[in-house]
Amino acid sequence: MLWKLSLTGIKSRFKDYLILFSGLTFASAIFYMFMSIATNSTFLKGALVIAFKTTQFVFVFGIALLAIITFVYIVYANSFLLSMRQKDYGMYMMLGARTGKIGTLIFLETLIVGFLATILGVLIGVGLTQVVSQLLINQLGLQIHKFVGFYLPAFIWTIIFFAALFLLAALWNRHKLVKSNVINLLHEDQKPVKLRYNKVWKFIEAILGIGLLGIGYWAMAKYQVLLTNSITIGFFTITIGSYFVFDSLFTTIINILRNNTKFEYKKLHSFTLGQLKFRLTDYTRILSVVSLLFALALGAITVGLNFNNMADQALESSYYDVVLYKKTPQVEHDLKKISVKSTKTFNYKLIEDNKAKNPQTIYVSKDEIAKKNLKYQNFYVNKKGQQAYSTKTINVKELQKGSSARTEMMKYQLTQLTPYPGAGVKIVSQKQYDQLRSENKSVELLMVNNFRQNFANIEKLQKAAVTGSLNDDNPVLNSTKAMNYRFVSSMASGFEFMGFFLGLAFLAMLASTLMFKVLSGANSDKPRYKMLWKIGTRQSLLKASIAKEIGVLFALPAVLGIIDVLFGLQFFKSLLKNPYDKIWIPFTIFLVLYLIYYLITVKLYEGIVLKDNK
Repeated sequence: MLWKLSLTGIKSRFKDYLILFSGLTFASAIFYMFMSIATNSTFLKGALVIAFKTTQFVFVFGIALLAIITFVYIVYANSFLLSMRQKDYGMYMMLGARTGKIGTLIFLETLIVGFLATILGVLIGVGLTQVVSQLLINQLGLQIHKFVGFYLPAFIWTIIFFAALFLLAALWNRHKLVKSNVINLLHEDQKPVKLRYNKVWKFIEAILGIGLLGIGYWAMAKYQVLLTNSITIGFFTITIGSYFVFDSLFTTIINILRNNTKFEYKKLHSFTLGQLKFRLTDYTRILSVVSLLFALALGAITVGLNFNNMADQALESSYYDVVLYKKTPQVEHDLKKISVKSTKTFNYKLIEDNKAKNPQTIYVSKDEIAKKNLKYQNFYVNKKGQQAYSTKTINVKELQKGSSARTEMMKYQLTQLTPYPGAGVKIVSQKQYDQLRSENKSVELLMVNNFRQNFANIEKLQKAAVTGSLNDDNPVLNSTKAMNYRFVSSMASGFEFMGFFLGLAFLAMLASTLMFKVLSGANSDKPRYKMLWKIGTRQSLLKASIAKEIGVLFALPAVLGIIDVLFGLQFFKSLLKNPYDKIWIPFTIFLVLYLIYYLITVKLYEGIVLKDNK
């Protein structure tokens, strides 16, 4: 009987459960995908172990972040669903049902919804994993055949995680229901909301809110000075500032509009403003949370898509595209596949003395430095606080200045052109160089056409020129332009996918959370709309009032969230050359999806409050 009542309860609130169901399904799908990519050992059998280990780390970070947000979402969504079902449970008790049985009923309902959402989410996640993994495999150049999106350990961990969350939620629901009396359950939605409005306090709150937001935005822009403290300062000030703004500033604006008689008495503005004043008093916390989640979601997508630009920065970090340390038949064969723009040979001698402090010393003649005009990329932070590179030339004059920072940098750059990056450097005359009893060594420095387009062949050539094989575990190889580009591009690809899908998961959860809050009060609003309809208000005006009211509730956190993102992106200037590059793309994608959630909410709300109007 309990199972029948449980399923009937879910069916009666199907639309409400569908909202929760969609958010949970998407969350479990993304969680499974992240878990599958981060733990699947099949990837480690690919040719580029280092590249995928970096991507794994990124997705593990995404799993942790998604788990935290999912927990918060379930707490909110669960409380809203429980509040909508309280009247039904109270009715069961009045009809003679025992409290323990009703507790078991709500326990079963919560577990059923969670189990179905998780299973469906995992099935969707298998498909997502198949698609995303193939995109990652192509971008990272992994050699993997017959990869399957289903991975049993990821499936088990996803089930365990969400089962634990829903078990806790079910236990909490049962505890809260058992502790409530019948009267409270029956009349929970009829309790009056106390409206407290102190002009002096609201003014102070508004000033504090704007001030705290300003401090948070300032902290994001001053990341060079504050470093990681800018995140801590920004988190607390923006969180508290958002709450104060919603609790004071927007309510004050509504009161100002209500005092404007021309605006207030036009159409149903008076009713709509009254509804909004009531809503904002009750919605302060949820709107603050939604605005922060909105900023996190939009920021994740924006930053994720811009992380691809890090690969361009990796190309700027090294001047020479390929460094050939040896010429083997394999190197000669691979060299034919690359369009070489220019070639420069650098000669040096290596003296080894195991008794010396530095057992290896590279000797280079002054004439060699002067003739070859060797270049390197000098790292610096520009006036805007962004990482940048400028091309410098290694010259004899600077090398002979002694122990200046510029001299040490040039010596370091010379060692990076050899297979002995830890060696010391000495600049001698040509005569002294000729007298050294050591074999003359040389490296070829290549500049190629279209590094990105020829990357696969360049990487293969660079590996063969360093190790004679395709082994990645070589310190000299890891310092080359090809491997630096590989490392950064793999990390950027991981962040790109993680940011995009995390953003979508956050969007689904934050929008459905706000949707829950709006719909949870629909039954108590129904008599008001019924009264307006009975006194002759047109259906079109009622629908327009609903659209405006819900539109404001969706727009306020979105506007504040967008402002948070625009200022928050300042922090990422330390990582990205231009975090605002093509910002319209993620903003458009996000706002369109957010608009869809708004339209669905309006239709569902209309279906509840205008249902009996004929």
